[in-house]
Amino acid sequence: MNILNRLALGIELPFITTEAKNYSPPTWPPTPDYPVVIDRDGNIISRYGDAVWILDAWAGRRLQLDFRPSGARGVELSERCIEIAKLVAAWWLWGPRPVTNAGTLKARFTHLFPLFKMCSAKQVDPCEIYKHPKELEDFPNWLSSSHAEPALILLHNLYESRNQFGHVILDREALRRLSTSITKHNGAQTAYIPPRIWLYQMKRLREFLDDYNECSSGITACYTECIKLYEARFGSLDSLYSGDSSNSRDLDGSGFSRNFGTFTAYAKKHGIYEYLKKWIIGSRTTDKSSITNLGSYMSLASKVGNAYLLNLSLMRVDEAWKLRTKCLIIEDDPQFGKIYTLGGITTKRIHDTDARWVTSSSAEIAVKVLTHVVDLRLQTAKKRAGLKIPQDQINNPWFNIRQYEPWARGNGLDDDFSVRPSYPSYASVLKSYPLLLDPAEITVTETDLEYARLLTPTLGDEIEVGKVWPFAWHQLRRTGAVNMQASSLVSDASLQYQLKHSSRAMSLYYGRGYSRIKLDDVAYATYVKAMYEVLGKEITRLLTPRFVSPYGETRKAQILSVVSATEAKKLAQAAKKGQVNWRETLAGGCTKRGHCPYGGADTLVHCAGGDGKRPCVDALYDRERMPQLLELKEIISERLESAPTGSPYYGSLIMQDRAVNNVIQTLTGESS
Repeated sequence: MNILNRLALGIELPFITTEAKNYSPPTWPPTPDYPVVIDRDGNIISRYGDAVWILDAWAGRRLQLDFRPSGARGVELSERCIEIAKLVAAWWLWGPRPVTNAGTLKARFTHLFPLFKMCSAKQVDPCEIYKHPKELEDFPNWLSSSHAEPALILLHNLYESRNQFGHVILDREALRRLSTSITKHNGAQTAYIPPRIWLYQMKRLREFLDDYNECSSGITACYTECIKLYEARFGSLDSLYSGDSSNSRDLDGSGFSRNFGTFTAYAKKHGIYEYLKKWIIGSRTTDKSSITNLGSYMSLASKVGNAYLLNLSLMRVDEAWKLRTKCLIIEDDPQFGKIYTLGGITTKRIHDTDARWVTSSSAEIAVKVLTHVVDLRLQTAKKRAGLKIPQDQINNPWFNIRQYEPWARGNGLDDDFSVRPSYPSYASVLKSYPLLLDPAEITVTETDLEYARLLTPTLGDEIEVGKVWPFAWHQLRRTGAVNMQASSLVSDASLQYQLKHSSRAMSLYYGRGYSRIKLDDVAYATYVKAMYEVLGKEITRLLTPRFVSPYGETRKAQILSVVSATEAKKLAQAAKKGQVNWRETLAGGCTKRGHCPYGGADTLVHCAGGDGKRPCVDALYDRERMPQLLELKEIISERLESAPTGSPYYGSLIMQDRAVNNVIQTLTGESS
């Protein structure tokens, strides 16, 4: 797509319209005389070629971008650095995802300007700095600790837009090294939930939602009948809250039994008793069920729905708590088809009433269950004559509102509908509903602890072998971001099962900036940071017996000669300096520095000697890829049976089959 067709000024002010002279530059980059800032009276304040862009007209206060040296560490910027710095600022103004206010532009400029000062001081072209790992290693020293991570995110965004932007400042390997070098600025990290435990809780959350959805019509019928019983008995729901002591005795489960008989009969009548028994009642000896169990089941449905959305969206819990019934938005993307996002409110860093979080299509069932619960409770709230419900809450209610059922103790007594329950901790949810997760299944094993420490070296004493995993909402954000990388920590198959094949689209939308909508900034930053963290951790695994060179241990030792096998910590430093590189392939990975001319990430033919030549000397094979390799071998064999002998397709399959056999033989220790 021609980038000129997508250039548009994103600053949101009444006097900036599509007819404005600075709305869309006709060239990229803009010409020196192109107007950047025009005030409300149509006066040109700053042009692209100016050394200072004065943003007062946009900001409503004194604000400027100064491309000249400033501060105590003043450095005379080179012409090339000024050129690229202006181009970056212009990209933020007119690019596909432009800033909407002058303050954001200034903040981004402040985060990234030290890079251009450093490049000028080191006399390096900023578009060549990624080729100079030693010089780049000094970059964190030019940044304040609070600016390091935002700078990484901005540079990542520029890299993913490189084809349209027209330049590469830092490539993916340089970004990974930078990510590693700035970890020293981070405080205690949020714990990464081990894959086995994470997958188990996802499976249980989904199982609950499926069960609730299956019996939702029965819940509606049972709930509606019970409300009508109360209305028939007492005249109206309001009469229950009139202060009459005789009525107040009926505001609980025992009151229901006294007036209408056992609730178990109603639950069985509507086909929901077994579901209540599975998730709420448990294997108690009594066959009696209180009507409060229905309220508990519905409340648990809301909490499970929230938990499921948090697992699939990188949202904070307070943001999920503000979601409404019309939050699920489906975007038809020309490349990936349907992309699911959640629209809501974020107040972190900036206030945005229409922030978006990319999610999975699986989120649909959580939204459906949450909507079902709130619809029933809203119907009951409407029956309260003295309760004032805002119109926007009738049209698009919050997912999480108070309980207004007559059998819910201590609820429905306040006339202020806007007072909602505060969100509970994940740990308290599990304590209140012990049937949701089996403690034995979430007890930490040696393997679990190894995975957890791999990505969170600073784990505290609360996470040890033999202890139950201490779930917390904020863990879901970081774990979700790491798992979206589809790294070896969680298999692709597991991710696709849990995320219903949406993990790739989610990753691309966060990682490659495909979306034209405004994604939540912090969720995006969490994703990008986790991506480079995972890349770094993968390299530290190369020393283990899991990875094998087709030329034996001697060649593997040469590849990793920058450190000895007993100095694993130094490998991370070597990776940061670019002395060790790593790209995943079908067989394992490639350690070649620079571009692979054979496309080794996509085919095994040249990587594993399928063309009759010797395997690539930079290849390392992964023992854990054996199941996928055996499956690939079977697929190739099936296709060979139907391929025309002597055709180019047949020849290609023969080479692929030979390559896969070579890898399998190497991993199993057979002679080739």
